[in-house]
Amino acid sequence: MSQPTDTRPANPCINICRMDSARRYCQGCRRTTTEIGLWDGMTDAQRAFVIEALPARRGRPGAGQP
Repeated sequence: MSQPTDTRPANPCINICRMDSARRYCQGCRRTTTEIGLWDGMTDAQRAFVIEALPARRGRPGAGQP
């Protein structure tokens, strides 16, 4: 019998937990404070939506770079 696998979207945290100067996005994972706070209670679809948005936040004003 095969082991069940966890298919939940992985937490994008990379342990660089600093908000950018605009206090809009985390410099490590690029999530908002709201997204970070709600992560554990999000559905898989909500988590996937957040993860899909992260690449577009790179280099955006207020996104900050580590």
